[in-house]
Amino acid sequence: MHIFRFLFFLSLIIISLAACDNNPAADNRRRLTAKQPAYGDILVRGEIGDASNLIPLLASDSASHSIAGMVYNGLVKYDKNMNIIGNLAESWDITGNGLVITFHLRKDVKWHDGQPFTASDVLYTYQITVDPQTPTAYAEDFKMVKKAEVLDDYTFRVTYDKPFAPALISWSSSILPRHLLSGKDITKSPLARHPIGTGPYKFKEWLTGQKIVLVSNHDYFEGRPYIDGQITRIIPDTATMFLELRAQNLGMMGLTPMQYKRQTENNLFKNNFNKYRYLSFAYTYLGYNLKNPLFTDKRVRQAISYAINKDEIISGVLLGLGKPATGPYKPGTWAYNNKVRVYNYNPQKARELLREAGWTKLNKDGALEKDGKPFIFEIVTNQGNETRQKCAEIIQRQLAEVGIKVKIRILEWSALVTDFINKRRFDSVIMGWTIPLDPDAYDVWHSSKTKPEELNFISYNNPEADKMLEKGRSTFDKKERKKYYDRFQEILAEDQPYTFLYVPDALIIIHNRFRGIEPATIGLEYNFIKWYVPKDEQKYTMTR
Repeated sequence: MHIFRFLFFLSLIIISLAACDNNPAADNRRRLTAKQPAYGDILVRGEIGDASNLIPLLASDSASHSIAGMVYNGLVKYDKNMNIIGNLAESWDITGNGLVITFHLRKDVKWHDGQPFTASDVLYTYQITVDPQTPTAYAEDFKMVKKAEVLDDYTFRVTYDKPFAPALISWSSSILPRHLLSGKDITKSPLARHPIGTGPYKFKEWLTGQKIVLVSNHDYFEGRPYIDGQITRIIPDTATMFLELRAQNLGMMGLTPMQYKRQTENNLFKNNFNKYRYLSFAYTYLGYNLKNPLFTDKRVRQAISYAINKDEIISGVLLGLGKPATGPYKPGTWAYNNKVRVYNYNPQKARELLREAGWTKLNKDGALEKDGKPFIFEIVTNQGNETRQKCAEIIQRQLAEVGIKVKIRILEWSALVTDFINKRRFDSVIMGWTIPLDPDAYDVWHSSKTKPEELNFISYNNPEADKMLEKGRSTFDKKERKKYYDRFQEILAEDQPYTFLYVPDALIIIHNRFRGIEPATIGLEYNFIKWYVPKDEQKYTMTR
């Protein structure tokens, strides 16, 4: 679950992923799709973590952004082939050598409370995002704007003082309602618990730790969604969630590798569900708190990477459903560098590096010591993610073989984020990031983004890496950008601020009464408003 939003982390985490359906039930799905679309029914999803804040500007977790992504819109978005298309903006002009973007906004959009959407809402969103008093991790893109102005109710213009490659897609960030927030403290707004947006679904109810309910927006500017409602049930344990799926009380969830490969290969699931598998735009990592003296020497971090057998994790925990990660980009994408230093399993090399770093003595417990202190640290990860917990256990065993003792702490999701990550109260963490379609990784890796609640929570600081990130976002030429991001990945591979573990396959299961699902380059949910259930197969009725 983690998968902190970077999102823009994409908005939302449109679970951006390259899709391929290799499920034998596909023929059954195609046969069923013949029935006509109809309005009605509810999609009940299972998630292991609750949302934290439904104002997306203030949230950094995927649970919040997945909900907010249905409630709010940005000015632009990606289509199924990862091309940028209009959302709240119906068109735009780019002039001044790429430094000026003039957005022409839709005139048929209303907020969920009936008020009209205008360019003033866009200007307010920009202003509140760059306000130093706003505790957000997402201000940096908007700080690149030199001037923002409303030309009329439906025309908004931004001017940059230097090239900014992610400029256009940065406006996929959720636009907020000025009439409900202007002049008020956004951190105390009731919208955190009861959002009002322009999106295809309206907020209905949030029972903390239990469920979040959305109802379809009949007046949505792209057309009324066929599915009348969405209920996200918070079930912190994947085994319990799977039992709910098996009882057909859930219509959609992400499966563990064991559930995907073995527990769903029976007639109950083959006759009632469809499975989807594709390599995620996401990666899982072991990240180090670089303020901890244990991890300040890069030779120690390199040693840990050599001591971890990624192949064992992928075969034993993922059951082969994933690939080793070497950096923060997805293999096969244009920004990915396949020539960086690779840390293949080599415990002898790990021991040599640890000795070089001064860890030369073994105590009676089998732990390395330096200056009389044993090498013991704690890995924290989130409750309910069986894959990450098993990964931590394998790492614990493998590091013990080179004299490093590891403790494991499993925390409820919101506690992990709020009390440990945001407050920097951790030694190391196993979590994941989504990989944005644009390779700009400034918010996660730049040394200026280490303040509380910002995304560089490991406190990584490398001046050359900063320079590569700055240059990468400051040029429009794709070949030049790739040079900078290639070098950035080489620096990360040398520094090992994370041990990049794996890029997992996304393993999604959806009840086969839901039709209109068309896997594409960007994933599954890009066309969610077109999903439907034939009238004679509908199961639930949404009350408003």
